[in-house]
Formats: sequence, C-alpha cells, structure tokens
Amino acid sequence: MVTTPMPNAATTPKPPALAFHPLTPALMDDFGVILRGNFGAGCWCTYPRMRDAELRALPGDGSLSQRKRAAMTARAAADHSPAPGLLAYLDNSPAGWIAIAPRPELRRIHHSRATPPVNDGLIDDGHIDDTAIWVIPCIAVRKEMRGQGIAVALIRAAVAYAAANGAPAVEAYPRAGRARTGDDNAYFGTEPMFRRAGFRIIRAPLPNLPRNWTPRVTMRIDAPTSIDAPTSIDAPTSIDAPASIDAPTIDAARRD
Repeated sequence: MVTTPMPNAATTPKPPALAFHPLTPALMDDFGVILRGNFGAGCWCTYPRMRDAELRALPGDGSLSQRKRAAMTARAAADHSPAPGLLAYLDNSPAGWIAIAPRPELRRIHHSRATPPVNDGLIDDGHIDDTAIWVIPCIAVRKEMRGQGIAVALIRAAVAYAAANGAPAVEAYPRAGRARTGDDNAYFGTEPMFRRAGFRIIRAPLPNLPRNWTPRVTMRIDAPTSIDAPTSIDAPTSIDAPASIDAPTIDAARRD
C-alpha cells in the first residue's frame, strides 16, 4: 500500500478523504452526477476520443448525448482494460472525474493541430515513443466541491493508474499561463494545476495557430517505477503533498 505523504497536521488543514475508482458501467450514473452542470454534461468525455465524423456516426437510438453515454458505457465495460478514467469520491459521494488513456486511443487529441506529438520533429525529449505516452485530456469536479484540491488529487491518482498499467510517462495539454479562468473553461486543466501535481513543461505554446484558439503548453511527468498495480482502499490525498508523486491508492476492483 502506498499513500501520499501528508503535510504537518499542526499547520495544515486536514485534506479531504478521497477514494478513486476506475469507471465501469455500474458507475455511469455517478459519472453523470459529476458532469451535470459542467461544460461536458452532454459529452460523456467522448470528445477527446472521437473526431466529429465518428461522433455523428455513433449508432443507436435517442439523442446524440444518449448515444455518447452508450459509447462510453461500452468502453467502460469490464472486458475493456484499462478503464477510460477515474472517478473521485468524497465521503462516498461522487466528486470528480479524470480521463486517462494511451495517446492513440484519444483520436481527436492524437490528430489535432493543437496537440501534435512531441517527437514529431519539434523537440528532442529523450525519444520516448509517443504511442506509449498516456494523456490526461479532461478533468471535471462538481461545482459544489471545488476549491478542495480534488483536481490535483485526481491528476496524481491518474498518473499512478497509468504507471500501474505500463505507461512510461503521462502528458497533458493545459491552458498556458497563470491567469485565472472560469472553472468550466479549464476542463483540460491549467498550467499551475499540473505544476502542483509534479508535471513540467516540455513544449511552449505552438506558434501559427488560429488567434481564437486557447494557448496550451505541453506538460509531462515520468511515471513512477515503484508502483505496484493499484490495490483496494480509500486514500487521503493532499493538494500540498510533495510533487515527486508517491501515489495515492486506487480501488482497482471493477464495480460492475
């Protein structure tokens, strides 16, 4: 069992006690509770996984949102491993979501001009294979639970989950700079948020993109090598914990 080191209890408020669970079909209603009222309410986090033509062609009955939910439910089924992301629970109540997957699985991310592969002739970062990199494309925290460090705790849990599933490193493409923005405009994260979770910038905002596109940096963290596959339990996680990433524990049992 590995838990995140805690700050001095005498000087730091007690952080929220969080539990992390990989998404399964049985947890889709909880997923919906987290997304309700957020930017991605009708998206079901399919946007980074599929390009526009794929989304329009989703099979089934009902609205596009209903078909997106069905697609994500199928992806979260027990015979697919690893899960497409993690849910955070605060005192047994669904609190947050983070998507995490190998880069090629996120087809919009993989092919976007805003997030091209790092090794595509742009910089030399040690020649890690981009197809092996895992990516965090989206983070959502329930509005009434924001401001407690849940987003950073989710990032650390996602890195631990990716490492346990063989990822050599994890990337993200958050909004560049330290300027504050509305929470719903930060669904792909902010630079300070990922810095607090131990990520470093490996590529500055790309030049020659449309002016109305949000400037984004590419950030990366090497996956810790001493993490065993996540085992069960609820782990307290702190926003102020050291960024070297001693991993929070994750309930890896698929709750189908």
